[in-house]
Amino acid sequence: MDQDLLNINEATYQPLADRLRPSILPEFFGQTHLIGKNKPLSLAIESGHAHSMIFWGPPGTGKTTLAKLAANYFKARFITLSAVLSGVKDIRAAIEQTKAQSEQTILFVDEVHRFNKAQQDAFLPHIEDGTITFIGATTENPSFELNNALLSRARVYVLKALTQDDLMQIIHRALSDEEKGLGHWDWDFPMELQQLLARVADGDARRVLNIVEILADLAPRQNKTILVDETLLNEVLSNGQNRRFDKGGEVFYDQISALHKAVRGSSPDAALYWMCRMLDGGCDALYIARRVVRMASEDIGNADPRALQLSINAWDTIERLGSPEGELALAQAVVYMASVPKSNAVYNAYNQAMADARNSGSLEVPLHLRNAPTKLMKQLDYGKKYRYAHDEPHHYAAGENYMPEALQHKKYYHPTKQGLEKNIEERLRFLRQLDQQYAIQERNKRKATGDV
Repeated sequence: MDQDLLNINEATYQPLADRLRPSILPEFFGQTHLIGKNKPLSLAIESGHAHSMIFWGPPGTGKTTLAKLAANYFKARFITLSAVLSGVKDIRAAIEQTKAQSEQTILFVDEVHRFNKAQQDAFLPHIEDGTITFIGATTENPSFELNNALLSRARVYVLKALTQDDLMQIIHRALSDEEKGLGHWDWDFPMELQQLLARVADGDARRVLNIVEILADLAPRQNKTILVDETLLNEVLSNGQNRRFDKGGEVFYDQISALHKAVRGSSPDAALYWMCRMLDGGCDALYIARRVVRMASEDIGNADPRALQLSINAWDTIERLGSPEGELALAQAVVYMASVPKSNAVYNAYNQAMADARNSGSLEVPLHLRNAPTKLMKQLDYGKKYRYAHDEPHHYAAGENYMPEALQHKKYYHPTKQGLEKNIEERLRFLRQLDQQYAIQERNKRKATGDV
């Protein structure tokens, strides 16, 4: 091939995802809750009145495309900054360029959550005086990642992962559009394989189009027909991660939250699904194991103490054997915990006792509970009148107080009637009755001796 022609082709090459980027709203697939008829974003864009915005949503859902569409409808210049590559110096340069042009400008900042507070603050005066209309794109929750000052000056629009139907329409356009897509070829791409691609793309239009472009490069051709079979598609799909999972990001915490709540809600199927979603997305199994141990104490507790032991065993198995044996032990623990009776009585008791420990000051240990290893301590009545529980009926010193005097009648632990905790509740109720009988006996004794 002529080298000059090769250089021209390389210089003018555009990825399929960029070539197919919609230039008008009717070409945009998905986000009908925002750009459908009479929906807020479509009304704002079609009005031609620019306002600052934040687009929040997963990758490949159209954040950049919507920003460019808005610039077209607003008849504004479009300047792009990447928060990954840019700093305050680049922000200032973009602002100076805008002022020199003296025309309406959209300043689009991709991955805006990566800018620190100072960098985000640099936009504020120029948004205020109308020098720029600011549009930021983020995959992270703006409430956590963006300054309140910036949020107060921009309207947040939440984008959703594209549906399988949305992605099927995008695939169809890529295969049929002769001008911008790959419609100049005939395609032998069975519908069930297109549906598989749409399913594993996980709501990401860019991923779909990138894979279609790879298929066009790798698939064998018969005359002018591109032949895509299941073997080739699976090979291409296996080379990339097919699930959205951002370690430490919002999707990560949403999924661990879903797993925890499925266990708490006694849904073993849902718990197993969310555990597998996290593992499939690349989550460290040891992280899940640590969270499962917490679930055992927080949500099951003494209703079934075996849950804690089983979760620790699963953790130990993962450390000893790794994947996949350890993951199967973790699945066993998760399914068991989701299936057994639940109690948060210990969790609630712990929180209440901790609050008292922190807020009630340094309350003294009652004298009868103190250790008395020396003669002086005994002279000071340390340990005096202590009753040894094993020497009393039912191995219980009825009426004895083990709390600081100021908290003598405080109760933290209230067992439920779930699982084994029902037996604990019955025993504690029996012991409380012994306390009441002891109190009555002591009161009667004092009456008989006149010591009231």
